Amino acid sequence: MIRRAVEEEDPDRLYTLTGGRSRTEDLELDLVTIIVAESAPSAGMQSEHVRILRITLHPTSVVELSSELSLPVSVVKILVTDLLDSGKVSARHPSSALQRASIPDSEFLKKVLVGLRNL
Repeated sequence: MIRRAVEEEDPDRLYTLTGGRSRTEDLELDLVTIIVAESAPSAGMQSEHVRILRITLHPTSVVELSSELSLPVSVVKILVTDLLDSGKVSARHPSSALQRASIPDSEFLKKVLVGLRNL
């Protein structure tokens, strides 16, 4: 995203998009959190929410959404949180699946340590 585009953005529009909110309270989303649409857009949805749902038909990070929408990351986080609260999208950090899968058994680690000491 070009810095000028954000600086030239109408603050009233951003205020309207977020309903006056400046941060999310419940959920910590970082730049690489992956967002995936769980349902199709419905009638009467905010246009930015519809765009997020269409973009996230394929897993998309928060920072990619920000770039695609040409909106600041902070605004995108608020919009994504709205969709999370309504169950329209799901979010996961890319390392969360790796952490669960890569935690070795403590007994195995003890055997490795004993083996290394025997070298």
